Amino acid sequence: MKHGDIMSKVKASHILVKKRSQAVAILEELHGGANFAELAKKHSTCPSAKKGGDLGFFTRGQMVKAFEKTAFSLGKGEISGLVKTEFGYHIIKRTS
Repeated sequence: MKHGDIMSKVKASHILVKKRSQAVAILEELHGGANFAELAKKHSTCPSAKKGGDLGFFTRGQMVKAFEKTAFSLGKGEISGLVKTEFGYHIIKRTS
């Protein structure tokens, strides 16, 4: 990582579900103050669910485009809207 290039990698968590309706309901719970990690453990279909959705650090080019674009556009602590990929619907939280 080059000095000063703060956008070369991010750390994020996500919740992945198949149905848009389920993703919308989870997003509503998050906006109501629900705990992101708890909802990830309860609902996410990704193996990261057992870690509360934590994906760790990743760089550009490691994730599918729509996911990457959203993750890199969020500020620390921000939660995305719904992000549709071939895997389903993601809700992404930038953690670092």
